[in-house]
Amino acid sequence: MMPNNFLMGAGLILVSEMFLVLAGMIIKQVSGELPTEMIVFFRNLLGLPLFIPWLIRNGSGALKTSKLRFHLMRAGVGVTAMTCLFYSWGHLPLAQAALLKQTAPFFMPLIAFWWLGESVPKIVKLAILVGFIGVFLILNPQEGAFNSGILIALAGACLGALAKVTIRRMRDTESPQRIVFYFAFFSAIFSSIPAYLSWQSMTLEHLGWLVLLAVTSTVAQLFLSKAYGLAPAGQLAPYTYGSVAIAALFGWLIWGELLGINTWLGILLVSSAGIVAMMGKKDAPASSRVKAI
Repeated sequence: MMPNNFLMGAGLILVSEMFLVLAGMIIKQVSGELPTEMIVFFRNLLGLPLFIPWLIRNGSGALKTSKLRFHLMRAGVGVTAMTCLFYSWGHLPLAQAALLKQTAPFFMPLIAFWWLGESVPKIVKLAILVGFIGVFLILNPQEGAFNSGILIALAGACLGALAKVTIRRMRDTESPQRIVFYFAFFSAIFSSIPAYLSWQSMTLEHLGWLVLLAVTSTVAQLFLSKAYGLAPAGQLAPYTYGSVAIAALFGWLIWGELLGINTWLGILLVSSAGIVAMMGKKDAPASSRVKAI
């Protein structure tokens, strides 16, 4: 029987991915009218007021942390990953962007092994290899045209994997609320300069979409932070693939997006690899889950 923490973490990952797909749909809706830099900035800035009730209940003591450098690291890496992924949501078919985002879990066991000391069984290594073969099928240019958004999405996925594993490094002392608050706070600061340089006028409709984006993204981050505090990063990775099916459905229903055979084969391989990784990954010993840096 799987540990309760693992089951709860897997469930939280699935809920988080649902909210992330909703956020991706909002980004796709507004990306044709607003630059990505502004969308990233407002996603973080407008997410901060959501923490006011939490701060009122817990006081300023809730912000005390001994791991400020990890919060800064996660925000710096995370806001860069967010910019890449937001660009891909806006410029690629919804399902393709969702799937490329899911390459992050294939990087995560490797990063977790190097940084946190989490073991990577042979079956998981094989699953990672199969997963990247699936990604290769998606990267195969059709009709001689290559979309640079694919490379940007992969860069964002790799950086996103590092940001997510950073959560594991902070889980022993930091609450999910504190982790997400500091991420939004520092990310708003870091993203303000590129947003200023690319600034353009907005309408009330734009602002409404951006508020909704902040809500869905922040809720997703809260569930994500809680999940990765319950179980190893590599263990939870396979549960993120449900978002691809959701994105494919809504991409077809709303934008009329149809996927090519290579993309469907890639989805099959990546999803299958995730299931294999899920079946083959065992809980890492407690002593190996945290490694000093």
